[in-house]
Amino acid sequence: MNILEFIKLAFFAITRNKMRAFLTMLGIIIGVGAVVSMIGIGEGSKQASLAIIQNMGVNMLTIRSTARFGGGGGAASAAGTAELLKEEDALSIVEECPTTVIAASPYVQQPVQVVWQNNNTRTMIYGSNVDFETIRGWKVEDGRFFTDNEVRSQAKVCIVGKTVIDNLLMNEDDPIGQLIRIGKSPFEIIGVMEIKGAGMFGDQDDAIIAPYTTVMRKLRGNTRLDSIVASAHDGKADLAEAEITAFLRQRMNLMPRDENPFRIGKQDDQIKQREQQANIIGQFLALGASISLIVGGIGISNIMLVSVTERTREIGIRRALGATQTSVMAQFLTEAVVLSLLGGFFGLVLSITAILIIRNFTQLPASMESWAMALGIGFSAIVGIIAGFLPALKAAKLNVIDALRYE
Repeated sequence: MNILEFIKLAFFAITRNKMRAFLTMLGIIIGVGAVVSMIGIGEGSKQASLAIIQNMGVNMLTIRSTARFGGGGGAASAAGTAELLKEEDALSIVEECPTTVIAASPYVQQPVQVVWQNNNTRTMIYGSNVDFETIRGWKVEDGRFFTDNEVRSQAKVCIVGKTVIDNLLMNEDDPIGQLIRIGKSPFEIIGVMEIKGAGMFGDQDDAIIAPYTTVMRKLRGNTRLDSIVASAHDGKADLAEAEITAFLRQRMNLMPRDENPFRIGKQDDQIKQREQQANIIGQFLALGASISLIVGGIGISNIMLVSVTERTREIGIRRALGATQTSVMAQFLTEAVVLSLLGGFFGLVLSITAILIIRNFTQLPASMESWAMALGIGFSAIVGIIAGFLPALKAAKLNVIDALRYE
């Protein structure tokens, strides 16, 4: 007999007792559905998390001081945090590392109270130079960005995010040209940033961007930088980190034995870390869900053993008419695999339905991964082969005389 005849016999045996076949497949249906759904949730969460990180900047590097006032001596400690990172370092980094760094900027941030007419809101103001758009990959949607002259003159101009406009109830008025009060100082709105969405630390649109000189000297009343941010060329973040480190160590006159009094954080490192975490979580989710597949395989094996017992006389007749042991074994093995694959197919339908419901009615990100679906079908076939092997072997080894006498 060829494989098509075995498949026809398998469908005939399955349809002969539909309810038992369905209950047998239930473990596989739930197992495959759970595995594919869990992988979809895990991959969706990973993609959403990576999108948030990538949305925060283009190949961004953040240089922060790790030095503290007082303590252990040395050049870095003597200089103190206020003097460790300097405004001119940002320009020097671009000049010293032209093949790896696209742009760099001094960076400061400050929580502020913002007032417009009778409305007020609490938000964060970020101080940068004119390269903010390049470094953060965040463009002005309406109006313009501030200029180098405005940075040098400490101009009280700013660009606002959409959430700030909403919180100040400015939607009915054109925000461009409006004066808002930040702290005790009036600032003119010269631009509105495009909608950025959620970030690692909350709503990125709930922000104001202004010249760093203005934020430092007019709002904070000092000249201390929080950090320097830079954007590396694609694929050169590691090289940029090494070149910036070498430049800063040289500028600070550090000895080879001295530790770096600064830390460089790379966006690529965050992406890799999130990918590793998401992969581990996804593996645990899939592993937990795959237990249902094992249970389903045990169910198939049990039912197939029952089926062999019930069909002992049929097996004896087939053997008496010339069927070989291999043929009988192939028949029952095919039946187990078909049963398992049918369960896998219905499991895919269940998983697709579950993912669509999750995406449309919950806040959880989920994606339909074709490789996960193929994996689910592949696993169900493997489960069918393993679960059907012993029953098929038992059927093939039945004694023909004993099988014909079986009642």
